Amino acid sequence: MLATRLSEDPDRSVLLLEAGPDYPDLEQLPDEIKYGYGEQNIWAKAFGYDSPYNWEYEARATDDLPAIMIPRGKVVGGSSAVNAQIFLRGIPEDFDSWAAAGNEGWAFEDVLPYFKAVESDRDYGETDVHGASGPIIARRWPEEEWLADELAFYTAARESGFPHSPDLNDPGSTGVGPMPMNNPGRIRYSTAVGYLPQARHRLNFTIRANCHVHRVLISDGRAHGVLVESGGELFEVQAEEVILSAGSIGSPHILQLSGVGPADELAAAGVSVVHDLPGVGRNLRDHPQVQLDWLARPGHRLDPLSPTMQVGLQYTASGSSLRNDMFIHAFSYVTDRSFYLSTTGKPIGMGMIVALYLAEGSGHLQLRSANPHDKPLLDYNYLVEESDRRRLREGVRLCARFGEWDSYAEVIESPLNPTGADLVSDGSLDAWISGNIRTSHHVSSTCKMGPSSDPGAVVDHTGSVHGIAGLRVADASIMPDCVRANTNLSTMMIGERIAAIIRGES
Repeated sequence: MLATRLSEDPDRSVLLLEAGPDYPDLEQLPDEIKYGYGEQNIWAKAFGYDSPYNWEYEARATDDLPAIMIPRGKVVGGSSAVNAQIFLRGIPEDFDSWAAAGNEGWAFEDVLPYFKAVESDRDYGETDVHGASGPIIARRWPEEEWLADELAFYTAARESGFPHSPDLNDPGSTGVGPMPMNNPGRIRYSTAVGYLPQARHRLNFTIRANCHVHRVLISDGRAHGVLVESGGELFEVQAEEVILSAGSIGSPHILQLSGVGPADELAAAGVSVVHDLPGVGRNLRDHPQVQLDWLARPGHRLDPLSPTMQVGLQYTASGSSLRNDMFIHAFSYVTDRSFYLSTTGKPIGMGMIVALYLAEGSGHLQLRSANPHDKPLLDYNYLVEESDRRRLREGVRLCARFGEWDSYAEVIESPLNPTGADLVSDGSLDAWISGNIRTSHHVSSTCKMGPSSDPGAVVDHTGSVHGIAGLRVADASIMPDCVRANTNLSTMMIGERIAAIIRGES
């Protein structure tokens, strides 16, 4: 979206470089990119193992797990082109905390116009908090179209005392209700689908796909271009300004390969230090999650062509001072392969996913080597804090109770995972969580935004990299902390906000 907005100015020339392929229109999009649901395991085909559109990073999660796969989109549109299409905003407190940390112009009242600029909300239209004319279409499943297990989940949550929340994107929302999705007519409205058609015809805008950026070219404290591999050849591309929007793994990785990052780590990897910036790759934030599975009752139809996510629950963990620090949603399609990113397996049941928002623990990213084709080392460092373990235990036990609710009697045969033995004590449940935890695909904050007085900050409130002129970052990596929502929509807002700053409109 950043390239689309910047190329609106005919006096500015914009070159968009993408490591993966480009598909100029809907007709050319592969089905797994075009459609968000409606074919068995279609999401796994886009985002799972052996997908040509997935960077397939690996990370340490806990000491009880082998390395977990970290999917990230490798196609024009990035991860918005392969994700699950949950279209949740962060809540006002997220952005107000950014502003309070010294990031002028990022309070909720400042960013709300950019959230509205992103969306075309088909349920609410133009209101004080929603937009009706943005490039990304948002909608919610009406209750009469909810699957049986989604309705059972909603009923269990309501009867457990959680309030009805018709709009989970309302600034004051909490409780259970239909999840906003950006997939009208099954089409995944990525930034490539929503934004780029506005810009492709412009003579001042060029897209070059299948181009792997090796590093930013920096001389005398100023970025002046990038070194790019295309078709097996290396090219230097000159630019007045370089903007990294490679995501929370790609952007810090490119910075470190360019000699910008923690000096000791760069030197150890064989990279000449251009600018010692300790925060690059640190402060890695994510939403750790676990999935509970149940065997479906005989006769309950598991339709692989149906949507798998329709209803979500935002709530505050017991004793927490962080509003809506937990998120649970029903998951209507579990196979005998269990893992949701597997493209094989027959349907056997349904599940619930528990995600921890605002985890206290954090991880980091660092270079494996100076070779740009070597993926970075990733340590997500889950569950190091007791508060994180406590909140996840509570969420798992809440889901287990939901599964025993009368509303589920006609759809659930028996629990599959965790077992009763796993739930018997905090210790046994901690062990199960540690062995089953995974990413919500919301990696963020590895190029943290903050003032120069913050030793962990990488960019300032305009996205400009501290100490390097002509270089910005504009993606989820600049979030000071991960928002209490799926990161897709808030990342689009960041693109809109940074574009406005560059244009001098804010």
